[in-house]
Amino acid sequence: MVARGRLLTERGAKGSRKFVVLAGSPVRANTVPSFATRKPPSYYTRQQLIDTGMIRRSDRWPGCLETMSDIECTSPSSAAEILMGCSVNGWGVWKSADGVSLIDCLGQSPAVPNRPWLVRGANVTGLDLVQCLWLPEGLVTLAATRLRQGVRRGIDKDELRTLVQEDYESAATYSRQQTLVEDLHAFLSRMKPGDTVCTISGGRLYVGEVTGEPEQHRSEDRRSNLRRPVEWQPSGHSYDELPEELQQKLSSQHDVVDLTSVQAHIEGLGLTDQELVEDAEAIEGDPSLEIPALTARRELELPEPTDSLTGELLVHDTEWLREVRDLLWDERQLVLYGPPGTGKTYLALKLAEFFGGGPEQVKLVQFHPSYAYEDFFEGFRPQEDPQTREVAFRLTAGPLRELADLASREGNRHIPHFLIIDEINRANLAKIFGELYFLLEYRNKSVRLTYSGDDFALPPNLFVIGTMNTADRSIALVDAAMRRRFAFVELSPRTEPTRGLLRRWLAKEGKDAAPADLLDALNSRIDEPDFRIGPSYLMKRGVYREGGLKRTWRTKILPLLEEHHYGEGIDIEKRYGLAALTESLG
Repeated sequence: MVARGRLLTERGAKGSRKFVVLAGSPVRANTVPSFATRKPPSYYTRQQLIDTGMIRRSDRWPGCLETMSDIECTSPSSAAEILMGCSVNGWGVWKSADGVSLIDCLGQSPAVPNRPWLVRGANVTGLDLVQCLWLPEGLVTLAATRLRQGVRRGIDKDELRTLVQEDYESAATYSRQQTLVEDLHAFLSRMKPGDTVCTISGGRLYVGEVTGEPEQHRSEDRRSNLRRPVEWQPSGHSYDELPEELQQKLSSQHDVVDLTSVQAHIEGLGLTDQELVEDAEAIEGDPSLEIPALTARRELELPEPTDSLTGELLVHDTEWLREVRDLLWDERQLVLYGPPGTGKTYLALKLAEFFGGGPEQVKLVQFHPSYAYEDFFEGFRPQEDPQTREVAFRLTAGPLRELADLASREGNRHIPHFLIIDEINRANLAKIFGELYFLLEYRNKSVRLTYSGDDFALPPNLFVIGTMNTADRSIALVDAAMRRRFAFVELSPRTEPTRGLLRRWLAKEGKDAAPADLLDALNSRIDEPDFRIGPSYLMKRGVYREGGLKRTWRTKILPLLEEHHYGEGIDIEKRYGLAALTESLG
């Protein structure tokens, strides 16, 4: 069944080119459940055409309706919507006899799929154009206050750059000129009929469809002299209720932003899961097809810790692991802190692999005093060209950027990814994180990056676990900014799960509990909690070979205590030696 129609040169009241559906075209008998709420103009026009008999039950196509005469519609999309009974992009579904879509026939961005765009208009030199112009008159506009008249649709970026440099030479900085070129090129050349356009006003997101080409409007008010016709949906969506990924993209400060990466979220706005399924089944007729909007809604989850995990990690209680999970879920950043040998890094890796579903979602870095932003996130580094063998500085992604890009890929967004930062307190955190420090606290925002200039946000499924050795630098020295961004969990020999860890390990290995008694006696003689000795030193198989315990005590544990008491005149061997502790235990 093929419907037939033709595009008119005449424009409708809101600037879109009209479209005529020819008589004898098939019409779907039923509409999708969301049609009336998403596209009320097309829905009510369709009902009126049925009521007046211009669309009737078809004798040629059983189960379908049919147009009885030519029907003039306000745009190709409204024509397609009336026939199909659903929200649809008419510029893509109407095709010529040889299968070329309408938008390609017009010579605009051939083979480029439809994109969603953000265009800002709520504060154009102090005026909310969204409320006073865009929504009432069916427009989206862009201010080009000094751009000369006669700039054509589809202009290439190099030519546009020349015009902007000439017209804005004394009115805008170089940086502002570059931004203006990008915005104007997107509006004039990349945006096309059938694309989705979004804007924010009064705490609400409004969504519409571009229905025509750009025009350079001659008016005294230069705040809206570049215009495109848009068919806006009847109501907006509360900004605070939007998905976090969508909020991140909308927080970009450009006037025109490509929202393709969150297109699925936009397509699902205002629809329940059930409505999305019913719409897809009604349109495609195949319930097994993947629905992008539903895929984008797949919830991020951290698995519940199990008794099996508790046993593997030798933790005293599963409830303790659940609390760590809840802290990660609430804060997304967590620090495990304690003295040396308390298993901080081991526990961080094991938890990350369990919550993320495997080691592929885990990346570990170790901070040190010379570590910098360029090492951690991105920076220019010397690289050799494999062809010419010449060395040049190229922008290179660091471990955080690499993991963030992996986590934000389509299909990965519901899978937790973990960055483990070992020895997090051994570096200058403000220097390393830079503008990313802001993102650790405001996950629904984006920032402009220092080197690449990209708008960047931390993916919602990216978690950070740091480890902090309190003997190396006291936790009291951690600044308030880091305390506010991270949850802190202590691993100390004086408290569980560390206090009884060695004893549980010895029992599991079938060994005598004497080393655990010795460790408890040792820590009871160390006054400062940050310098107590963790059980990891005695959880190695070499310790239990002949002479292994004495060797470990002499070469691993006593040197730590000698450094701690340096200059105090304490006899380390007499106070902490293996013989002295064994004698005290009887």
